[in-house]
Amino acid sequence: MTTTTSSEARAGQDAQLNMKYVTLISIIGAVGGLLFGFDTAVVSGAVGFLQDRFHLGDFGAGWAVSCLIIGAIVGAIASGWLSDALGRKKALIGAAGLFIIGSIGTALPDTFTGYVIARMISGLGIGITSTLCPLYNAEIAPARYRGRLVALNQFAIVTGIFLTYFANSGIAGSGSDAWDVTTGWRWMFGVGVIPGLIFMILLFLVPESPRWLIKKGRPEKALNILLRIHGEAAAKQEVLEIKESFKQHSSMRELFKPGIRFALFVGIGLAVLQQVTGINAILYYAPEILKQTGAGDNAALIQTILVGFINMVFTVLSIWLIDKAGRKALLLTGTSVMAVCLGLIGLLFHTGHSSGYLVLVLILAYTAAFAVSLGPVVWVMLSEIFPNRVRGLAISVASMFLWVADYAVSQSFPSLLSWAGSAATYWIFGVMSVITVIFTMVFVPETKGRSLEQMESLWNRGATIDSQEDTSSSSMTIHSKLSPSNSKR
Repeated sequence: MTTTTSSEARAGQDAQLNMKYVTLISIIGAVGGLLFGFDTAVVSGAVGFLQDRFHLGDFGAGWAVSCLIIGAIVGAIASGWLSDALGRKKALIGAAGLFIIGSIGTALPDTFTGYVIARMISGLGIGITSTLCPLYNAEIAPARYRGRLVALNQFAIVTGIFLTYFANSGIAGSGSDAWDVTTGWRWMFGVGVIPGLIFMILLFLVPESPRWLIKKGRPEKALNILLRIHGEAAAKQEVLEIKESFKQHSSMRELFKPGIRFALFVGIGLAVLQQVTGINAILYYAPEILKQTGAGDNAALIQTILVGFINMVFTVLSIWLIDKAGRKALLLTGTSVMAVCLGLIGLLFHTGHSSGYLVLVLILAYTAAFAVSLGPVVWVMLSEIFPNRVRGLAISVASMFLWVADYAVSQSFPSLLSWAGSAATYWIFGVMSVITVIFTMVFVPETKGRSLEQMESLWNRGATIDSQEDTSSSSMTIHSKLSPSNSKR
């Protein structure tokens, strides 16, 4: 009888959901991911020309790629404070403005220092959007569809990467090699003004996050937004639950309390592991990597487009699966495949069989596995595992660690290839993928189908553990309490 009543209640709530409205808002919110994708991919087509234009060595090439990330780290740190003070919407509008300024600035300089400064300005905008776009979508989305709506951000990222690979290839083929070195790379960066302007204009059409409005004492405005999404009964209930979640004080110290600090540990762990498994080394340096397999300049750029296409297709698959299979299953499956692919790529380079198409096939399989798992799932989980009162701050901290790890990988990759060789480099990434599998099995809870407020109650339940227990025991006990088999749905 209870099951029937629960099913009928869910059916009634689903019938009142305005999915067209919430999907449209989520798509606009995800366009920030397009900027993220553009800026992470555009440098892959330009880095070779930058090396020639500014006479860069291995370290200089790494800095040309990774200087953006310094700005992104600062942007990620600032995003929590900005979004809590100004609101998610205004912070994102400001980020779009920074991205536009950075895109124009990167296309103009005659010195490498000028290029670096402009890229850092773009990085500030990317750090903010990478943190707040998934957060905004999570705070708008109904729990049952939150995974796919937040994962739209990752789809926007990979779409931006794919389109940018096309743009880079088209621009590089528009003139001679000398023109590419003097002018072509400028057009590659300057094109970024277009998605930046589109994102800024669209942001004026979306509402503010209802959870932020309630936090700021404006529940009536939040209710109006939630009414359009959920219908009357569910909206009023959600306002009450959100109000309850904000009764405790929010501060940096709150992040280190039992329960929440474990959520932060999980979030930071996933954020770092997403990067140290090597995806951005592949995406940032794809043309240069493919040249090592014997491909010429043009062939390498065309094969890079194929990498981007596979990334996009399998991200779509992940969006379809994430609310069906669950976050944890996708993480375990995808990272296991990534580990195998990286191990085999390293073996091919080690044995001298890296020429031909087998390395390309393995890179495509690795990219597909990442696109189904770590790519979208990490951003979804970062947006949903933290309590309302500290969500903006906690996500900014986790995102900061993600960008720091990204910087470490992108800055060191050219030097690591020269020093350790291709085989050892890919094996290192493979070991990191194995560690990700273990970390997911031991520490990561399933969050599918739970509201943001229900997630908070689960962490709070874990916080009742005796603070005198050792850290390892506490973590395992909390994980047990959070596992789907031991918690009420």
